[in-house]
Amino acid sequence: MNEITDDQKKLRETVAQAAATLTQQYGEDAEVVATLRAAEFAAQGDVEALQAWDLIIEYLVALREGNPEATGDALN
Repeated sequence: MNEITDDQKKLRETVAQAAATLTQQYGEDAEVVATLRAAEFAAQGDVEALQAWDLIIEYLVALREGNPEATGDALN
């Protein structure tokens, strides 16, 4: 069994919380809004922020597809 560290748990919780907040604010458009935000950071050259938004987008996609557990590998 693959155990995750405390840092990985915190990252998962942060990504899940961000996705939940976006979903509460934007509903079905949350994924589009997250993609737009990622594009803004990409245009600015902010690699760390882009990576964070990419994780959030991946989580939102997994939620839409009904498989949020599938994001575990990307968050490790």
